[in-house]
Amino acid sequence: MSLRDLPGVDTLCTTLTTSQTAHDLPAMVITDVARRAIERTRAALIAGEDPPSAETTAANELAQLAQSATRPVINATGVLLHTNLGRAAVHPRAAEAAAATLRSSSNLEFDLATQHRGGRSSYGKSLLTALTGAEAALIVNNNAAALFLTLAALSSGHRTVVSRGELIEIGGSFRLPELMAATGAIIDEVGTTNRTRKGDYERVLMGAALALKVHPSNYQVAGFTEEASWAEVADAAHAHGVPLAADVGSGLLDATVPWIPGPPPKWLTNEPGVRQTLEDGADLVLFSGDKLIGGPQAGIIVGTRDLIVRLSKHPIARSVRISAGALAALETTLALYANDQTLEIPFWRQATAQRDELAQRHQLLIDSVPLEGTLIETESVPGAGTVPGAGIPTVAAAFTCDIDRTWADLLQRRLPVVTRRQDGRLVVDLRSTDRDTDQLVAEALTEVAGTGG
Repeated sequence: MSLRDLPGVDTLCTTLTTSQTAHDLPAMVITDVARRAIERTRAALIAGEDPPSAETTAANELAQLAQSATRPVINATGVLLHTNLGRAAVHPRAAEAAAATLRSSSNLEFDLATQHRGGRSSYGKSLLTALTGAEAALIVNNNAAALFLTLAALSSGHRTVVSRGELIEIGGSFRLPELMAATGAIIDEVGTTNRTRKGDYERVLMGAALALKVHPSNYQVAGFTEEASWAEVADAAHAHGVPLAADVGSGLLDATVPWIPGPPPKWLTNEPGVRQTLEDGADLVLFSGDKLIGGPQAGIIVGTRDLIVRLSKHPIARSVRISAGALAALETTLALYANDQTLEIPFWRQATAQRDELAQRHQLLIDSVPLEGTLIETESVPGAGTVPGAGIPTVAAAFTCDIDRTWADLLQRRLPVVTRRQDGRLVVDLRSTDRDTDQLVAEALTEVAGTGG
């Protein structure tokens, strides 16, 4: 190939469109990709290289773009709250509430009763105080924002006391010490990585602005360990006139899980409840909306009225406020808790699905797919950095096939099916899906098997 063989931008765009490699992407995007492909090919030729054609380069980039557009997938991994797959799937009523709010104007900050400007999320805050027993609540766009706002409003330029073992890193190389430093808070580490006692806090709390305790929701420290309880840290902090902010992360509203018949399941054994953490003396409790609550992405802060007011008046509060659509979905989700309909929330419905029901669904899948499959005993996991090390005993379908090819082909479908590869077999765990998608999973596996999977 030589420079004279390079197509013009219009010619390349026409070729891409007529050959259906444009994947219905907007014309503006196709033109931009075509122009870049021609420029890269020209530069490579001038450098004496032998590059692929501009058409091939552009087609590959368009395919990647089409795959990267946000769209639904079927999560058959067995990870109920899969961070890479959007965490919690919300209840249909929550999704419709969000869609209805976004389709039109809303009363987001207008009080229909008084006919005056109102506060954002008044209804959501009322639901949260009723569900947790807190005096007040504040809703922001995610839990990292909730922590950032708390530290900026209460501890900027002053000391925040925190256990060295709780200065964690979460997904995406997000490190708590770096977030704290960005707020202007001065980190005062106490204890050691594996052992922190009440006395460690007591020795340094005098003159501090805030005590912070973080639940290890995405890691475990095992072996020779000791940890001060929420109540012990609260007692130590309050003895020095210092408020305690507790980041429980996952957002289990009540550790007694009254919506589940019988005692709490074993996989929730070490998970703190928001209500119980407040009862233990925390002045503020911070948690996510899209983990164990089963709602949309949100950060929630509940606690004493005076501290919530301080947070809500801080300038950062406006920059991290929740969007109208997410708020509508969160309010609808919280209302399901308040109306004793918690088990209708997809996460809790999936987490509590019975083994016999799951075995029946998986066997039906195995029987309907032209691949060699067997029923296996395994574990699903809550996911999303919740209840570390905990698994939910379950059954799944394991298929013998060209595992890498089948796994990849399932991802290339218009409605991708995400599975997992385990012990040399393709594993489909339907606990993390809804029953109404079982047929779609079967059809996908059948079609992929027909192409050589």
